[in-house]
Amino acid sequence: MPWLHPTLTLAAVLLAAPPVLSNPPPAFHADAKDPRQLILGALGDELDRSLKELKLRDHEAPYFVAGAVRGVDSEELAAKYGAIFVDGEKRERHLSVDVRVGSYELDNTGNAEMFDFDAADSGYAAGREAPLDQLEGGRAPLGDPALALRNSVWLLADESYKHALAAYLKKKGKEIYRPDDPQRPPSLSREPAVVHIAPPLAAPFDRALWRNELARESARLAKRVELFDSNLRAGVDRQERLIANTEGTRIVSEQAIYSLHAMAWARAPDGMLLEDSRDWYGFTEAELPRGERLARELDQLADELAALQKAPAIDPYTGPALLAPEASGVLFHEALGHRLEGERQNDDHDGHTFKGQINHPILPTFLSVFDDPTRSVLAPPAAAPGREAKPTQPQPPNQIISLNGFYDYDDQGVPAQKTTLVKEGVLQSYLLSRAPVEGFTRSNGHGRSAPGRDPVARMSNLIVESTRTLSWAELKAALIAEARKQGRPYGLIIRDVSGGNTDTSSYAYQAFKGQPRLVYRVDANTGAEEIVRGVEIVGTPLSSINKILATGDDPRVFDGYCGAESGFVPVSTVAPTILIGELELQRTRKDTGRPPILSSPAIKP
Repeated sequence: MPWLHPTLTLAAVLLAAPPVLSNPPPAFHADAKDPRQLILGALGDELDRSLKELKLRDHEAPYFVAGAVRGVDSEELAAKYGAIFVDGEKRERHLSVDVRVGSYELDNTGNAEMFDFDAADSGYAAGREAPLDQLEGGRAPLGDPALALRNSVWLLADESYKHALAAYLKKKGKEIYRPDDPQRPPSLSREPAVVHIAPPLAAPFDRALWRNELARESARLAKRVELFDSNLRAGVDRQERLIANTEGTRIVSEQAIYSLHAMAWARAPDGMLLEDSRDWYGFTEAELPRGERLARELDQLADELAALQKAPAIDPYTGPALLAPEASGVLFHEALGHRLEGERQNDDHDGHTFKGQINHPILPTFLSVFDDPTRSVLAPPAAAPGREAKPTQPQPPNQIISLNGFYDYDDQGVPAQKTTLVKEGVLQSYLLSRAPVEGFTRSNGHGRSAPGRDPVARMSNLIVESTRTLSWAELKAALIAEARKQGRPYGLIIRDVSGGNTDTSSYAYQAFKGQPRLVYRVDANTGAEEIVRGVEIVGTPLSSINKILATGDDPRVFDGYCGAESGFVPVSTVAPTILIGELELQRTRKDTGRPPILSSPAIKP
């Protein structure tokens, strides 16, 4: 991986031992030759000044201040019909500052309404942008970026302190009316300070190569008569993180994620809109498909849409189903993963599906679930089960697959840690940021956010393991047997999904939804498969995940981005095919329209 180089990493204590937080924090001395470290030094100095001097009259001063400068440099190309439509670069720097008033045991943080007070609207809001450390083309920056950053931090810290102080006073006022809760967790976990300086990351993007690839392949797609539109996009996002806090943590890290996306649209004879897509991610440019491999993948995409055009729309369904790894990964992500995020256990407005369930069974005993941000790749996968064509998620044999959720330190400066969430069906832990939950006073390195957002506990690489595995042939036979047992004329195979969503709030139904792209009906008498369309997965989490009967021996990766309260973050799931005894599918919204009247000019008569 491009960032696995020797790095400077110092910790106040050994991570394997309980933290001795009275130890002095590790020393950070900025290297004058590294502009990233100069900016980090300026960020840390202004945060320290805020801790020591920021105080309003007789009110409390801050006890903790943290800040981050998150830079994203992006390059993107997009093509359709054989021509380049987008050819751009973007550079952004986002600043965030977290000022806390009170103590580690009780501070200003809490539900959003803590910040709903009349004095909040002063008519001015401090910006969250940070100065660029250099101009495009490597030219020297204009002015003093370190001083400019300190000025931005000064304004944002001042505003954040006033908001935090008002929220803290409101929170203390509410305590008068609430009974004492001896089980209430602290507001902020105590973590050892860390100094970690990663080397600069080179992440080149061959624009000339991708211009040719995208133009050539988009021209080929334009000639497919089944499609009325299609596009291809390729690019790279380079992220630089500078993290500091008044405990002494100083971190510089860099990461790059390359991506390639293909999308195509068609219409069924009844007017239903059909879409299909492919998404590839990698930490190196070489992981993205091109040439013959890309051409084969795009041909398969177009062939799938052609098959969907001819496929019958089916009625709502409840019965047994096989979910291929990509689909089962989305099920675990939506039905389980989001409900194990730490802050949800403390939120009075959350449904608390698994609160108080530690050491209780929540899954079948043959399943274990981990979340491991320290894992950067999956070993070469097995061949896709039961498919003559390529797998739905592009994973060529003998090639490692990068896991999007990999990182060394989370966005609160805590070392990434593999976390056992469920062991042999029994709930062991939650995903934890520095917001403790009942029974857990330390972070396990899962505080994550998009640039400019406040970190909360989020998934990284969610990994599902099973001790009850069957071959693809055995799984299909078990599906047919289960359909016959239930008196169903057929079972379903869901081979690919585009994504999913869920609602965990207490005022809504505890449900999740998945959007399948390739669904096959399996005749319970003959085993014959027929592609169908027009349904989406729905269900309640506890019911769905406890009806898993067996799994395959074919774990595969589903890479992507997950959006939640702290923005979009890169994630992966690694899961096998699952046989589920009862899955519910409802009709999709019927977007109908007439296809183009004339044929595409790209298609010769």
